[in-house]
Amino acid sequence: MELFYHPLSRYSQKVLIALYEKQANFYPRIIDLRDPLSRKEFHQRYPQARIPLLKAQNEQLIPESSIIIEYLDRHFENSTQLLPQEPQRNLQVRLFDRIIDNDINNPLFQLEKLKHIEDSNEFEIKQLEKQLLAQFQRLDAQLTQHHWVCGDSFTLADCALIPCLSYSFQHLNLLDLDEIVRYWQQAQLRGAWMLVQEEVLLAEMEETAGIRGIP
Repeated sequence: MELFYHPLSRYSQKVLIALYEKQANFYPRIIDLRDPLSRKEFHQRYPQARIPLLKAQNEQLIPESSIIIEYLDRHFENSTQLLPQEPQRNLQVRLFDRIIDNDINNPLFQLEKLKHIEDSNEFEIKQLEKQLLAQFQRLDAQLTQHHWVCGDSFTLADCALIPCLSYSFQHLNLLDLDEIVRYWQQAQLRGAWMLVQEEVLLAEMEETAGIRGIP
């Protein structure tokens, strides 16, 4: 398998967590869509030019982080099961995966963009921060009953949430949310996330130094 991704992309991090949880062998292909040559090459392979993208062993191209993880869950069954087989729990995991992607990850991306724009709309920033805080309060209540997002086992929903927390703790006031703090502390000790963090830190150092890896 080949994974086309970038370490600083949270949706890529989401898939990386799943791959490491599955202990799956894959060939990493880092794609920097800001680089014209890298983007052109990737566009020729995949016209939508969106990451992450998994190239399966049968040459099938599988886009979208949640779909990639579902594919991995079906093909690597003798490891962490990220989508429960029991229908009601499966539905709950899928629901929280969608909530985290749509109501946390995507607004975080908007917030990051606004904070990098001079003379950006402060009201819009405050509104986004308010919306995000409301979602984290909801998750905090959820976590009073669960060790991980949807129960005692690690799932797709956790793959979605964990990459969002580093930036969120830096830019939102989450320290009063005891369960979110507890969750973040335990997440940082998860082996799969520790491996992802190594890639993230290396990529951040390269960004700071102005060094770009070859895709």
